[in-house]
Amino acid sequence: MTIAEAPPLVAAAADASLRWHPGAAYRLDQTLFPLQRGNGDPSFAVHPSGFWLAFTTASGPVTLRLSAGGLGADSFVDAQAWGPGAEAAIAGVPRLLGAGDDWSAFDEPAFHSTLPRLVTESRRRNLAVRLPSTGRMVDSLVPTILEQKVTTLEARRGYRYLMYRYGTKAPGRVAPQGLLVPPTARQWLAVPSWEWHKAGVGPQRSATVMRALQSAVALERLAGLDATEAGAKLQTIPGIGVWTAAEVVQRTHGCPDSISVGDYHLAAYVGYALTGRKTDDAGMLQLLEPWQGHRQRLVRMLYLSGFRKPTFGPRMTVQDHRAH
Repeated sequence: MTIAEAPPLVAAAADASLRWHPGAAYRLDQTLFPLQRGNGDPSFAVHPSGFWLAFTTASGPVTLRLSAGGLGADSFVDAQAWGPGAEAAIAGVPRLLGAGDDWSAFDEPAFHSTLPRLVTESRRRNLAVRLPSTGRMVDSLVPTILEQKVTTLEARRGYRYLMYRYGTKAPGRVAPQGLLVPPTARQWLAVPSWEWHKAGVGPQRSATVMRALQSAVALERLAGLDATEAGAKLQTIPGIGVWTAAEVVQRTHGCPDSISVGDYHLAAYVGYALTGRKTDDAGMLQLLEPWQGHRQRLVRMLYLSGFRKPTFGPRMTVQDHRAH
C-alpha cells in the first residue's frame, strides 16, 4: 500500500526504537520486497518517511517504521515501533532485516566462478540485498495458502478483502491511515464460510487455512526450527505441499535454498534465464542442482537482473468462485 500522507514523526514518541548497522552496503527496499503482498497490501505501506509494517507479536500488535540511511559500510536502518508489541518487534528487527543472512559462501571465488554470467552480473550490481526473516508463521502462511492454484491478482484481491473485513487498525497515532494488523490465528478461524466465498477463496483453500491454524501455537514454534525441518513439518498438514512450504520459509526463515516447485511461472522463467528454453519443475531442479544450498539466492539474483521470459503462450485464467 502506497500512502500519500503520513502523520509527522516524533522519534521520542516511539514506544521502542533501534538503529541497526548491517556493517556493509544495504538496500532496505530490496530486502523487504518479498514481504509485501502487492501494492495494495494493507499491512505494508511505502512512504517517503520509510516502510511501515503492522503485525502481531507474542506481546500484542505493533506498528513498525523502518528507514535507511548512510552509505556503504556506514549504512544503517532506523526502526521505531508503537503499540503493545513494540519491544518484541524491535528485538526482532535485525533478524527481520537479514542480519543472519550470510552470502559469503555464495560470493566465495571458487563457487562464484561456477555461476551463470547473468547471475554474477546481477550479484555485482546487488551486493546490498539480504533475505529477510520474519519468524511469523501465521502471517506468512495464510496469504500463501490463498495463492495456491490461482493467479496472484485473484489471491491478493481476496486477501485485501479479508484484511479490510477482519484486520485491525495499526496501533499508534503516527500509523499511516489505512494501515492494518493482519488477523490473528483466532480471528482467521472466526471467518465464516460466506466471507471466504465473498473473498473469492474456494472451500479447499479456506479449509486448508482452518486446518493449519487449529494448532497455531505449534505452528508458530516452527519459526524456531531450521528452514528444512520447518518446511517438512508444514507439509504434514493436509493441503500444504512443497510450493506452499517453500514460499513460507523463504519469508519466515530467510531460507537461501528453498525453491517453489509447482509455481506456475518459476520453472519456465529459470529455464529461459539459464538456457534460453522453457523447462518444467524437474528440469529446473536439474539446472539448479550445482548450486544446492544457495538456489533461492540464485533465483533472487535472476529476478533482480531484470531478465524477463518471453510472454507468448496461454495465460492462467482468473477464476471467480463467488457466483458458485
